[in-house]
Amino acid sequence: MSEATNNLRLAFLGTGSMNGAILRGILGAGHDPKKITATLRSDSRAGELRELGINVLIGAEDSEANTKAAADADIVFLGVKPVGITELCDEISDALAPQTVVVSVAAAITLATMQAHLRGGQPVVRSMPNTPLMVGSGVVGLSSGEAVSDQQINLVAELFAGSGDVHIIDESQQNALSAISGSGPAYGFYLAEAMTNAGIAMGLDEKLAMDLARATIAGAGKMLSDPEANPADMRRAVTSPKGTTEQAILTFDAQGIPAIIEAGAKAAAARAAQLSAELG
Repeated sequence: MSEATNNLRLAFLGTGSMNGAILRGILGAGHDPKKITATLRSDSRAGELRELGINVLIGAEDSEANTKAAADADIVFLGVKPVGITELCDEISDALAPQTVVVSVAAAITLATMQAHLRGGQPVVRSMPNTPLMVGSGVVGLSSGEAVSDQQINLVAELFAGSGDVHIIDESQQNALSAISGSGPAYGFYLAEAMTNAGIAMGLDEKLAMDLARATIAGAGKMLSDPEANPADMRRAVTSPKGTTEQAILTFDAQGIPAIIEAGAKAAAARAAQLSAELG
């Protein structure tokens, strides 16, 4: 982590599973915990965070916890549920310094929606992290508002890099990214579930079938983690002509599985657009 990034004062408003994962990634990359403030509704996790050296403010004990944390920060991460983002923006708007970057980790909340509930010219960033962020293997899409400088978006990207791959994209691509990487982990779990059921149907014990499916999907994922890995090339490498794997792939193609996956991803993207409209 660069010196400029490590010197940033950070605020995490709402420190649930996703904001917590981002926080752990930032700490793992070497950020000074004394420069981080986190807010919680109750003190259930306060001890754990304070042991890490983080300043913790409890909403149940201090009604101004969020505004106090935001007022002292260079970058503020909004970690509440999507339906609570606009209310939180309203709450902290007057407390923010003009140059403080506000980052939302909530799905479907657009830059325009956030900006409408903050002061004019406030730098805002929309992020779409996925759940593997919790194990340091996530994917994050970042889109910046008009008031965000190149330096600011790069600093935000560096902070997220402690938890996974970061991609800076135009906001118009956020729904597509969400459909592939945001919802994507569920697709992998769905495949493992289907493989488990297939094994059971062929006579395997349920636990054995699940162990085989889980370990196989996890192993394939590790192989794909190589930045140079090409899924199509890797699939061809294990698909011998006239072999067993080829028969499975031919059957998948005949059943239209690639088209089904594309249709599902498009449906996810369409739903993301609909949610953005509803929440905006």
